[in-house]
Amino acid sequence: MHAQGGKESEYIFLSFKIYNKIMVKLNRPHIGIFGKMNVGKSSLINALTGQNTAVVAAVAGTTTDPVKKNMEILGLGPVTLIDTAGVDDASALGGQRIAKTREVLHQIDLAIIVFTDKFATSEKELAAWCRLQKVPYFLVHNKADLFPPAPKEIDGAEVVEFSNTWPDTADLLEAILRNMPQKAYSHDDLFGGFIKEKDVVLLVMPIDASAPEGRLILPQVQTLRALMDLHAVAICVQPQELPKALAEYTPKLVVTDSQVFAQVNACVPPQVPLTSFSILFSRVKGDFDLFLSGTRQIAHLQDGDKVLVLESCTHSVNVCDDIGRVKLPALLQKKTGRKLHFEFITNLDPLPENLSGYKLVLQCGGCMVTRQQILSRIHRLARAGVPVSNYGMAIAWCNGIFERVTEIFR
Repeated sequence: MHAQGGKESEYIFLSFKIYNKIMVKLNRPHIGIFGKMNVGKSSLINALTGQNTAVVAAVAGTTTDPVKKNMEILGLGPVTLIDTAGVDDASALGGQRIAKTREVLHQIDLAIIVFTDKFATSEKELAAWCRLQKVPYFLVHNKADLFPPAPKEIDGAEVVEFSNTWPDTADLLEAILRNMPQKAYSHDDLFGGFIKEKDVVLLVMPIDASAPEGRLILPQVQTLRALMDLHAVAICVQPQELPKALAEYTPKLVVTDSQVFAQVNACVPPQVPLTSFSILFSRVKGDFDLFLSGTRQIAHLQDGDKVLVLESCTHSVNVCDDIGRVKLPALLQKKTGRKLHFEFITNLDPLPENLSGYKLVLQCGGCMVTRQQILSRIHRLARAGVPVSNYGMAIAWCNGIFERVTEIFR
């Protein structure tokens, strides 16, 4: 990233190395291991990782909460394995543990269902859960040295024979490679082919109370990396420096923090495409068309309507100008003239069981979670008939520039 023509600049020009391990940690595929108690789920994870990752014991219900372990799979890259509690746990806390196990289905890209002697009711229910959530899965016939071989396929799902007494996990790893959807580990172009090599992109990044000291927020970092991979020219400015930058450069695109949409829109000429970091991420971390239609439903909000805000990360909620908890709710109520009731869910905490009472859901950009984790949530909301918008799109709608800032991707 550099200034064109070697110009000296008062702007903030950032040139730094983005560590791939940060990106990989946030976007790596997630694999859930499911089954009844004592079918060897934890042993399976230990065999795959080559470590004593999960506690193994003959006592039923040893695994109580989901346990995560990261590993590398040749041909796939880094993945996260999630060990879950048995779906037949009948203990006093069994219902809560099973609920947590089911919630893992909303967070994974691939499921492995483990069984031993019989593929029975519990396993069939697990398979049905996967199909409902549109999560790919395959079956592992565990402790295969103790039981007759299972069919090579059950209800259309591949079956892999496995035992901890066997020397390697080659068949398991090959099955993971075959069944993992490519979109879970391949990187989409953040700019959808709109930006090419040597194109100039202006990034407007205000430094305010919500900006972390001495560093950039993750969507800005990921956008910079995407531009570096495209060999484009990224020019980073704060809002007050934008007019001078526009006078000196002819950008192919301006990307801004959504919070300063109004100020930036007033500066950027109509012929120069404009969008936001959040809208960029709505394409690769969500369902762009679903967000488009959901945003237009803001016009129909009424007094007392409930709005659910999904913050897909964990951060301090005491920041005075927090975008999801303070600025966006205030902006929506001011623009619509309606008194709305807001509720909040952080990180990957489960959605409410009853969704029918919500008139709108606002999803953050999702820089800290995988695409599948967001899609699982918003598609469930769509099935319940609840409109879903994205932070950036909602802010754009409130500023009267929704059509402009989504145009290049429509």
